[in-house]
Order: sequence, then C-alpha cells, then structure tokens
Amino acid sequence: MAHSIYKAQTAEAKKLRKKAGQYIKSLRLVKDLTQSQLAQRIGIEYYTFISAVENGVNRVPPEGMKDWAMALDVPRAQFAKNLLKFYDPYMFHELFADHENKDADIGGLFDEQDSKSD
Repeated sequence: MAHSIYKAQTAEAKKLRKKAGQYIKSLRLVKDLTQSQLAQRIGIEYYTFISAVENGVNRVPPEGMKDWAMALDVPRAQFAKNLLKFYDPYMFHELFADHENKDADIGGLFDEQDSKSD
C-alpha cells in the first residue's frame, strides 16, 4: 500500500484527540496541578500549549512523552499506550487488538474500501 488510509482530520479523529486531552486533564487534576504548573514541570514556556492539548487542538509531541509522563507521575509505557489509542488507533489496534476478531471496530477512522485491501 503506497498511502496511509488513516484519516487524521476526520470528525472521529478530532473526537479522539479531545478524549486524549480529557485523559491528560484528568491526570493533571489528580495531581492538583494548574496548566501553568504542568507546563513548568514539562519545561515548556507557555501554558497555553497545555490548554490546546487538553482541548484536542494539539497533541503531545512524541519526543515529549517522557517529560509529560514524568510530570504527571504516570509510567511512561502506560502513558504512551493510552495516547497511542487516541492519536493513532490504527497502530494501537495492530499492536494490542484481539486479532482473532477480524471485524473489530477501531473507531471508523479508515475508509472501508481501503481497509479491505490488505
């Protein structure tokens, strides 16, 4: 296959980014941190980036996952796996899904026709 069938800009993908943001916000609130405090722990200058991630506008950058996990006091692998579920459900499915159930739905982020071509 020469192109990706993942549709990152679909309404469903945007909903998943929002859910990722809710997950991150819940971790932040459990730690009783403000967005500014979390930004400081991560080492980013502007807390508005935290807001954008929590609202599903931006994503946690892959190279920053370690810093975010440490700042939120969550095991790195668990944090990355949870975000992968939202940010790249196709990869998450390939890594962690029950492959015995070939009809498992992974959120409708793929063109039905393209997904049948592999």
